[in-house]
Amino acid sequence: MSSLSDKEQDVIKQSIEWAEKATSGEIRVCVESKCDMDAYERAVECFHDLKMEATKLRNGVLVYVALDDKKFAIIGDKGINTLVTDDFWDSTKALMLEKFKIEHIAEGISVGIIEAGKQLKRYFPYSSDDTNELSDDIVFLN
Repeated sequence: MSSLSDKEQDVIKQSIEWAEKATSGEIRVCVESKCDMDAYERAVECFHDLKMEATKLRNGVLVYVALDDKKFAIIGDKGINTLVTDDFWDSTKALMLEKFKIEHIAEGISVGIIEAGKQLKRYFPYSSDDTNELSDDIVFLN
């Protein structure tokens, strides 16, 4: 499995922490080597397996990446999707893809996280009583 170095993992985690200072949204990253199905469908499975719909405002975001198969998806929960346009994630995916094409995987994930935080700020601004409802740790599967 292509993997992320400890330094790359730290950068991604710092990106999550930074993004979540701008929004009450919760952002998680799920990484695995292989994905034998559509990346979006797999991301939906992972979203539910990680119980990401458990946030109070239903404003969780999952960045899913299958490293060896070079597939990825970014999805949001119902609370986000009822407020945003259908193409809401397209610009974020495009920024990520630019980095992925030049094999800068961790940077691509971080760019996606930061962009998601910026976009979510409009709909789910950070509040002083915000609690971190989901772990910021990267989830590694298979």
